[in-house]
Amino acid sequence: MSCCGSNPGYQEIDEVSRLVATKLAAFLKTLRASGFAVGLREGQDAAALMAAGFAEKPGLLRSALKHLFSARKSDWDKFDGIFDAFWLGKRVRSRSTTTGSTKAAHSPSLKSLQDNKSTPAGSEAATDQVPSGDDAAQDRAGEGRMEGASRADNLSEIDFRKMADPDQIEEAHTVAAQLAKTMRTRLTRRDLARRRGYRLDLRRTIHSNISHGGVPISLVKRQRKEKPLRLVMLLDASGSMSMYTGVFLRFIHGVLDEFREAEAFLCHTRLAHVSDAMKEKDAGRALDRLSIMAQGAGGGTKIGESLQTFNRWHAARVLHSRSCVMIVSDGYETGDAALLGREMAALAKRCRRIVWLNPMLAWEGYAPEAAGIRAALPHVDLYAPANTLKSLTEIEPYLAKL
Repeated sequence: MSCCGSNPGYQEIDEVSRLVATKLAAFLKTLRASGFAVGLREGQDAAALMAAGFAEKPGLLRSALKHLFSARKSDWDKFDGIFDAFWLGKRVRSRSTTTGSTKAAHSPSLKSLQDNKSTPAGSEAATDQVPSGDDAAQDRAGEGRMEGASRADNLSEIDFRKMADPDQIEEAHTVAAQLAKTMRTRLTRRDLARRRGYRLDLRRTIHSNISHGGVPISLVKRQRKEKPLRLVMLLDASGSMSMYTGVFLRFIHGVLDEFREAEAFLCHTRLAHVSDAMKEKDAGRALDRLSIMAQGAGGGTKIGESLQTFNRWHAARVLHSRSCVMIVSDGYETGDAALLGREMAALAKRCRRIVWLNPMLAWEGYAPEAAGIRAALPHVDLYAPANTLKSLTEIEPYLAKL
């Protein structure tokens, strides 16, 4: 009997699975282009539905995906037309595409890497977006105060969790990506300025001028071989960080684009190396790859176990003597806090600096009382807030000293 690996039937099944996955990825991209908030968790759930046999029953699949992807009434109304046009080949009346929603900004997977598209005034997103509570009143009041002032300056001090306007969210994502480019440019200039000074190599100078009677006619400079700064970013993609992860994903995408040496990992119930996926130029493909790689995102966080995986399997490859590990997390450890402390100590021995960015550090009344953050802090070189664009820019002077 031949083994299963040589059975043509299994090869056919693998080919069918590949085609279904490709088709599903294209459908998710179509939904995002139509303004649906589709990301990591939604992609995982949709793939699970397809694997469970829903793909064989179009009516059942439509109903399941409609409930999964329709976060707003407008999504519910237009889903059937999009589904029929994509899966069944039926014609659908064109509708204006919109991007951005509160859910998109506050989810670890949504709107993180999408192309920057402006939302027309009076579009569906504007009518469907209904802020509620005190935050909404503050946002409306803030819009009035922004008249006559620099929009970018006002945006830089707004807490990410209070951004509700789709245009504002898009602008924040754009600024976050540009911030990485600006940071890289400034750090490079400072690095070059630091290297302009030189030290004289006295021994080699004397040796090279023996023929001149020892008169130092030609000077020999010491060669300085410095490794470029490497940023290794670990982003907490748990549920408690969902309000901030979207902007940080866009920032990380910019860092990987601009920094010559940079690596990125997602940290939740497990560790996922996402550098290759985040380097995708096509935003839709990047998000689809993240959907597959980041299974478990949005749940709890086991930072200690994630760092243990990083130290064991990745640290030797991605860290060198001029590496800065940047952890973005609120420090709410659902695993063993003692393990987190041990792994942080091991990490500190392998890199130059550890920067821990906690968005909640800027909240009024917040104190690092969780067991996880208490175990980690003794090994952290810089503990800073990161809830606004301005707070991100304030990291740059610290990195310039490394």
